Amino acid sequence: MTTPEALADSDVRAARTTVNAPARADLHRPGSDTVRTAATRPNHWIDHWEPEDPTFWSTIGRRIARRNLYPSIFAEFLGFSVWASWSIVVPQLAAAGFTLTVDQQFWLIAIPSLVGATLRVPYTFAVPRFGGCNWTITSALLLLLPASGLAFVVSRPATTPFWMLLVVAALAGLGGGNFASSMANISFFYPEAEKGRALGLNAAGGNIGTAAVQLAVPLVIVSSAGLRLERAGLMLLPLILLAAVLAARLMNNLTVAKADYRAFGSAVRNRHTWIISLLYIGTFGSFIGYAGVFPTLLATQFPRITVSIAFLGALVGSVSRPVGGILADRWGGARVTIASFAVMAVAASSAVMALRTASFALFLGSFLVLFVASGAGNGANYRMIPAVFRHSATTGEGIAAARKAAAGCIGIAGAAGAFGGFLIPRGFAISHTLAGNLQPALWVFVGVYVVLGVTTWAVYQRRSAPMSAAVI
Repeated sequence: MTTPEALADSDVRAARTTVNAPARADLHRPGSDTVRTAATRPNHWIDHWEPEDPTFWSTIGRRIARRNLYPSIFAEFLGFSVWASWSIVVPQLAAAGFTLTVDQQFWLIAIPSLVGATLRVPYTFAVPRFGGCNWTITSALLLLLPASGLAFVVSRPATTPFWMLLVVAALAGLGGGNFASSMANISFFYPEAEKGRALGLNAAGGNIGTAAVQLAVPLVIVSSAGLRLERAGLMLLPLILLAAVLAARLMNNLTVAKADYRAFGSAVRNRHTWIISLLYIGTFGSFIGYAGVFPTLLATQFPRITVSIAFLGALVGSVSRPVGGILADRWGGARVTIASFAVMAVAASSAVMALRTASFALFLGSFLVLFVASGAGNGANYRMIPAVFRHSATTGEGIAAARKAAAGCIGIAGAAGAFGGFLIPRGFAISHTLAGNLQPALWVFVGVYVVLGVTTWAVYQRRSAPMSAAVI
């Protein structure tokens, strides 16, 4: 049986092999018959990487890139699982012996998203600084802190103050930062023609971690001795260690992975970066925000319904993300984004009606539609980014600069979008405090979706808009 170590060693040997001749500049043109040496140093470092060279990619590059992709997906999957762990733990705290106000419960749900969103920018630059393999190992092992901390605090309801719960919940934000570093790392391995599929798999694999933890926790915390809520953290520990081991055995660091601060600065100065970031708050922010509050909403609004079905929201939202990208490739990202916001506005209005009539079926259906539309809009937003920046490029140099600025925009938008995971729970908390119910928050969300849909149309689809002629 071939072991992971043997596979890694064989790829390293292949990466060190020069075919047919010594290295010469004229032998290493893209499409040449000679494979250029991918010199490998100790500690998983690869000094040469040319994914755009068809010969290099077909003989060496694709195999190494795939070997790096799958451990990255698994590590990101666990990052999202840790990030979302408090979303399913909070509804169980009362049964475990904790006495919390509604506002405190929503704080515990919101704070991981706030921390995760803040960490996404520095995590993006960690890969060029420390290496993709090294940082995947480090960021995976950092997840031991929130997982073990969760197991510790929930098992001591009599002696654990709220501030300690809040600190441990904040540590779960480390999992939210993993998305940015994982996406940045995989982007360096793949050529432009295959980058979209690889990043889509990486992102979808991470998002499913939210559904997985919401499905698994209600199953593992039940025992003959009663509720064992600490298992919500303990079950993650061996998986986190496995992710670190797989990264150490199979992944690589690329010396060509450099932080492009100019591209980041160019993206910061471009107004479309901030427009798209605002749209991304409405799509991905809605997905992660609703995924966080959905278990608590079900437990408080329909207490007779088991909370274990909460995973359905995150699941359908994750699956619809690549579908949104596919539709955007055909119809344009802006059109699909507008349609997504329209559907989200209708679904949020329907959720208000469900609360007024106490209809569980309507409430569940409305939120599942919200998840599907937010996931599809999420995929469409990502499709818009390269199209928007490519539209203004007219020369070879301009295209290269636009591509770099688009990469910077992806990082900024990804960080901005995650703040939606903080805003939505806090919106529900404020609504409950001021009005005693969740309906005002939902009406505000309806208004936001209408504004974001109109903004997308005005900037990218309106006939007199500068970009109306392009398929954005």
